[in-house]
Amino acid sequence: MSKRLLISSLVGVAVVGGVAVGGFAMASSSSAPALSDSSARYTAPTGSGAGSLTFTTDVRDDSGIKGLKVIAWPASSKLDPSEAELRSVDSAECRSTSDETSRCTYTLKVTEKEEAELDRGTWHLSALATAKDGDTKFVPRAGAFEITG
Repeated sequence: MSKRLLISSLVGVAVVGGVAVGGFAMASSSSAPALSDSSARYTAPTGSGAGSLTFTTDVRDDSGIKGLKVIAWPASSKLDPSEAELRSVDSAECRSTSDETSRCTYTLKVTEKEEAELDRGTWHLSALATAKDGDTKFVPRAGAFEITG
């Protein structure tokens, strides 16, 4: 085998190997879901109707969004829920705004009786986003709101 042919073969193997490694890196570089433009609003109940907690966020992932789990908890409780605990809580309603992004809204109705039993002060919202490809993103403090009175 001539030296020129050997060198050409080695260069070809290096190029093919580099393309294969690069392709593998691109295929395995999926990103975790991301939350943005989040807002939380608490409205106290009145004699004429129930109050509500509403948490809204945009969730994005290159594979699309499968769902969002949300839980509210009082800061004074020191609960600090984990990702595993969020797998079995209430789901937000998510509507696709594009192939990669969904607008998710979590709404919880609150009666006067329920509000009377709630801790006053700051409450946190924890969220767990799940992408269609199975990737997850846990956000321990995705939002906050105040209960006064």
